[in-house]
Amino acid sequence: MDGSSLKSAQLLEQMRLHMATDAGKDITKKVGLVYQFNISPKKIGVDEEIFVVDLKKGEVTKGPYEGKPDATFSFTDC
Repeated sequence: MDGSSLKSAQLLEQMRLHMATDAGKDITKKVGLVYQFNISPKKIGVDEEIFVVDLKKGEVTKGPYEGKPDATFSFTDC
């Protein structure tokens, strides 16, 4: 994703591209949930970048979800 120094951002960019495919649209129809990923470079909760995988709309975006996501995951970037 643009503007991110995280290695994980490359994976999220691939997910974003996949959402535009027929297979991605099928996943959106089947799952219908919103996941928020809080990813920190070294320590959870410090300098984290937030990404949302919205399987209701079929989007992957950078920044916090407006509302309450169905699940939130916190990771360190490896």
